[in-house]
Amino acid sequence: MTDPALAAVHSSQGDVSELVSLATKVAGAARSGEQLEVYVYRGAEIDVRAYDGEVESLSSAASAGVGIRVISSGRQGFAYAGSLDDHVVAETLAEARDNVAFATEDPLVALAEPDGVPAADIDVWDESVLTTPTTRKVDLALELERLTRGADSRIRQVSSADYGDVAAEAAIATSAGIVASSRRTICSVSTEAIAGEGPESQSGYGFDATRGPDSLDLERAAADATRRAVRMLGATKAKSGRCVVVLDPRVTSTLLAIVSSALSGEAVIKGRSMFAGRVGEAVADVAVTLVDDPTDIRSFGASAYDAEGLACRRNVLVDAGVLQGFVYDSTSARRAGTSSTASAVRGGYATTPGAGCRALLLSPGTLGEAEILAAVGEALYVQSVTGVHSGVNPVSGDFSVGAEGLMVRNGEWAEPVREVTIASTLQRMLQSVLHIGLDVEWLPGVAAGQTLAIDAMSLSGS
Repeated sequence: MTDPALAAVHSSQGDVSELVSLATKVAGAARSGEQLEVYVYRGAEIDVRAYDGEVESLSSAASAGVGIRVISSGRQGFAYAGSLDDHVVAETLAEARDNVAFATEDPLVALAEPDGVPAADIDVWDESVLTTPTTRKVDLALELERLTRGADSRIRQVSSADYGDVAAEAAIATSAGIVASSRRTICSVSTEAIAGEGPESQSGYGFDATRGPDSLDLERAAADATRRAVRMLGATKAKSGRCVVVLDPRVTSTLLAIVSSALSGEAVIKGRSMFAGRVGEAVADVAVTLVDDPTDIRSFGASAYDAEGLACRRNVLVDAGVLQGFVYDSTSARRAGTSSTASAVRGGYATTPGAGCRALLLSPGTLGEAEILAAVGEALYVQSVTGVHSGVNPVSGDFSVGAEGLMVRNGEWAEPVREVTIASTLQRMLQSVLHIGLDVEWLPGVAAGQTLAIDAMSLSGS
């Protein structure tokens, strides 16, 4: 059977003209001296969890909503509602207008203006998300658990095996003449394996993500979780000191996501970026080039338009180690005295737009993982980190996180280690890049990952 929530979306999907019409109609109601922005959303998602050969949980949901910004006399009012019914939308517009009176005056607050940049032809929609029966999605979760459990004799348990997908569409229209729409699908599977020998047990996490369920690689996800769990058996604390650290692609993606927050023009204006005042300076090794390009369809953040309806474009933020600039939405750009980079993002219809990266990529090098390990000789290979939110400060650059992985000796993986801390500063890490992998892996989130070797990090263990 097809899930009812997805069926409800499917009945009106095909294109987003209905949402565009609604947004355009409301934006056309702007009064004299008033600017209106209308953002409408509709989507559906399903999540399945398998455990011990059975379906532990299954949930599906459909949602829709509208967010309206009203700007008048330098004041902004905002309101939102979780419905697209005509009377609810009308009430939301009235509430946004009322909220203008309570806002602080800011002459730099205004809507984005059309800038003439053509939108890229982006197709990140897979219809099979909606047409695949729920029973098939359940089978994918069950099969993933079976594959994980049988991948190695040392796998004692599969903590979870999950399937999830989302189909979402949105439209935006403004009284300034902007009309834009987008739609996307994302599917993923994830599994956590627990390996054991004697009294010891270690866990490993594996996943795969695509645009549609037919492209998911269950065997890859199961093998990844198994490999990560099994190779950690016998892990101990490493000796303290300084060493080369090689980051797994997932860890690199996490690192770049942190760096991306410091590349937001909004963060710079608010004094929350370690890069403030450093445009034109060398902030990283010459091998480091960072580009945010939402027009790259390999990225799960790919989109033709940003959250204010401007056409997304390629923005080079760091070129050969030199800081070129930041990403801006329209308001932060005005405050900085520059132009929007079409980098507005928002958390959904219940939030207003802000500046942020969507598809950050560290330009790949020429070496694969094995070649990087051979080149560094001795190092710590980090396969996962903990404490990122509390241990990393994108303002000061302080970096101190828990880590687990394997020591590298003579270019080969050696003993596994856990309960260690790696520390440095983000500034020093960017300047100390030794090797950048060619093994780019696009992951859900704002940044791709690849193997990355960084020199002279502090390692605290035994």
